[in-house]
Amino acid sequence: MDLSTGLPIAIHLETFVTQDDEETQHVFDEAGQLVKMGQTLYIRYKETSEDDGSLIPVTLKVEPEGDVKLTRGDRESGQQLHLRFSRNTRLVAHYQTPYGTIPIETITPRLNIRVKEQPVSGEIYIEYQLFAQNEHLGDYRLRLVFTA
Repeated sequence: MDLSTGLPIAIHLETFVTQDDEETQHVFDEAGQLVKMGQTLYIRYKETSEDDGSLIPVTLKVEPEGDVKLTRGDRESGQQLHLRFSRNTRLVAHYQTPYGTIPIETITPRLNIRVKEQPVSGEIYIEYQLFAQNEHLGDYRLRLVFTA
């Protein structure tokens, strides 16, 4: 199957955030697109903001060695989050705001990726900790399931 031009997919996304001993959960069901360029997979979709209903572009880049890069937002809005995930590795990332760039870091104790070609489907599960200026901001779990 040629995924270089993109394949429409249905996305089910669950995120769990634990901050200050309080957990919140967010669930999104969105239409998206799966694109394969070389050995790299891209999952693209627009997340509906729970605040104002605006659409926020999101891209997950799954690299051949199993690392994941997540980009949420766009330059035009003045807010863009770039996160990188690699199992058991502390990685520097950044959050672009209208007030400047904030350096952040992720530590990813768990990262699982499963992709099937027939039928096209998959799941990405990431558990990570987020830090800014060596301060622990919270623990996060992300589970994205997609089907063609």
